[in-house]
Amino acid sequence: MTTIRLLLSAALLAVTTLATAADDALPSVSASRMVEASASVAAINHETREVTLSTEEGESVSFTAGDNVRNLDQVAVGDVVTMTVLEEISLSLVHPDQPMAAAEGGMEAVASAAEGDKPGVVMADVEVVTATVEAIDLEAGTFSLKGPEGNVMEFDARNPENLKKASVGDLVVFELDRAVSLVVEAPATM
Repeated sequence: MTTIRLLLSAALLAVTTLATAADDALPSVSASRMVEASASVAAINHETREVTLSTEEGESVSFTAGDNVRNLDQVAVGDVVTMTVLEEISLSLVHPDQPMAAAEGGMEAVASAAEGDKPGVVMADVEVVTATVEAIDLEAGTFSLKGPEGNVMEFDARNPENLKKASVGDLVVFELDRAVSLVVEAPATM
């Protein structure tokens, strides 16, 4: 699933600006986005750990906080829950003989609020997947990539001139960096 998500993200990047260091440099692309959402605590039952949040648009979301939610007893009706998500994806074309060309894998880190503070958590992860250039069609401006699980997908090149810099067998390295923070704060007073 992760590989498919990363390869589909490549299709989204096809509409972004292509950044190259020089005319003879291998193509690379990156894009990022940040999304922030806030809601206020409309109801909370500390015994059952049921929480209801209300958005600024008036929508309500109810859930049961898991045992991994530390310091739930510090949360009160009216507190503001803010979630921030930062994602960055980058694609780089590399020749298979370049050092670290086939690096794949992932890494995750999590940090929680200190005991006695309002709940909060920051999670970050990095995923790296490598796909192989299977076909290049200069006339059509398309290329095909084969993922690590053997799936082949065709893409339209944003800048067809960059296809001249690639060869069948080259690697496309996808890196997805994601950071999520969830913070609970008392409402601001005027």
